[in-house]
Amino acid sequence: MDDWEKAGKIAAEALEFGKNLIKVDASLLEVADKIEAKIVELGGKPAFPVNLSINQIAAHYAPLPGDESRFKEGDLVKIDVGAHVNGAIGDTALTVDLGDNKELVKASEEALKAAIEIFTPGTKLGDVGKAIQDKIKEFGFVPIVNLSGHGLALYKIHSGVTVPNYDNGDETELQEGQILAIEPFATPGEGKIIEGKPSGIYELRQHKPVRDMNSRKILKFIAEEYKTLPFAKRWLVKKFPTAGFALRILEQQGILMHYSHLSEKTKALVSQAEHTVKVADKPIVLTKI
Repeated sequence: MDDWEKAGKIAAEALEFGKNLIKVDASLLEVADKIEAKIVELGGKPAFPVNLSINQIAAHYAPLPGDESRFKEGDLVKIDVGAHVNGAIGDTALTVDLGDNKELVKASEEALKAAIEIFTPGTKLGDVGKAIQDKIKEFGFVPIVNLSGHGLALYKIHSGVTVPNYDNGDETELQEGQILAIEPFATPGEGKIIEGKPSGIYELRQHKPVRDMNSRKILKFIAEEYKTLPFAKRWLVKKFPTAGFALRILEQQGILMHYSHLSEKTKALVSQAEHTVKVADKPIVLTKI
């Protein structure tokens, strides 16, 4: 088993573990910590902070330090889990319905299946998007058009290849052995997301000289521990109590990118499903138990 297969298996097991933690009145912070600890227990490391995005928030909600939020009756919860082994990444997600949104959940799940079926060498990316779009529309919903799947590379959660969730006319053909994440998002809303509040999720984008000694120390730790993978503020404050100040400095200097919450434009509910898939004549789902 190579590192990509290991990472995929770990991510899949951690996601299944996490799914069973999503209950009314459960703490988001405790759930995120437990899922990330499970990734480590299984022999990997988090490829990014666990996302627990609720209702109209499609992505990038990760609990902040001291977050007291709890899941509520009626919530639609997207769990997005990433694990890596030596930089090889498994990225997978599902939606837990604490309300009455079975069809919306099924729309993204079935769209994912439809995309995987044609994830073979020579298939055009636009045709993958069309398969996702058509399936979601069968359920009476629309895809989020400005969120997409993505290529994966060592220590890179987005490698530059985009897997669209609608027919965008992209004639780029899939290549044998490519590893990409397919992640349909379905909604009864407009089908577009907008940026919201800062998430507490950061990513190292470039190295620059830093005058502040504490910030230099924290930047060195980030570069060594996370490399170019996203990380959480709450991870850092456990080791560096003054990390918040350093993160602000590093963000202001353009060294770090700070992700924002991504919410459906009309505040409509969003469901998500995701697998990491290797392109082959018989597509290989790496994030399957």
